Amino acid sequence: MMNKLILGRYIPGDSFIHTLDPRAKLIASFYFIGIIFLANNWQTYVVLAAFTFFAIFLSKVNLGFFIRGVRPLLWLILFTVALQVLFTRGGATYFEWGIFSITEFGVINGLFIFCRFVLIIFMSTLLTLTTPPLDLSDAIEYLLRPLKAVRFPVHEISLMLSIALRFVPTLMDETEKIMNAQRARGVDFGEGNLIQKMKAVVPLLIPLFVSSFNRAEDLATAMEARGYQGGEGRTKYRVLEWHLKDSFVMIAFTLMTVLLVYLRA
Repeated sequence: MMNKLILGRYIPGDSFIHTLDPRAKLIASFYFIGIIFLANNWQTYVVLAAFTFFAIFLSKVNLGFFIRGVRPLLWLILFTVALQVLFTRGGATYFEWGIFSITEFGVINGLFIFCRFVLIIFMSTLLTLTTPPLDLSDAIEYLLRPLKAVRFPVHEISLMLSIALRFVPTLMDETEKIMNAQRARGVDFGEGNLIQKMKAVVPLLIPLFVSSFNRAEDLATAMEARGYQGGEGRTKYRVLEWHLKDSFVMIAFTLMTVLLVYLRA
């Protein structure tokens, strides 16, 4: 269901993860995506999984939200795993037919790829569920600040990201309302073959585009009425503050990296 999409949604809370500086969470998330490629055996994946689930526990967010984040990408994950299983050779051969084969190394690599995808999605979901979009935008703008030296539009990019994160859930809710209205008129989005299902979705696009343009126009009017003139000379209502616990998080990621390097085969 569209209303179950969690991209861009924020769940208010006062957990340890919620109260971290958004810059620390953003750096940690990208750092995690980088070091996950250090894992090459089951011990390293156990360490990464334990670290991820401990972070989820500290966030006090229901695990169901994270599982829900995997569902939209499940077919992509399974397709990638299938490619690994069918085309990776090595070790004992369990099945072989033409160019396809299922081998020991293929199965192991497929399992590792699956774990890698799931852990990355979990960590990314943790970032968006525990960080308000405006705070995330401020963190991105702060971290990209050195690019101003080459005239990179840092403020404009962060503004676009914050607007996108803010309105993705709104547009999904709007889509769900339109779908319910179409169902009340007898439209069945689950019947027929793939072509028929795609045709059933077409009536959603026009009202959704109209609603999106109306929202964009209202937003532009509101920003203009408040005197928005870009990032130059603007002060910050929300001031980011780096605390000791944010440094502890960075130290924890560093220690995990050392442990991963030690456990690598």
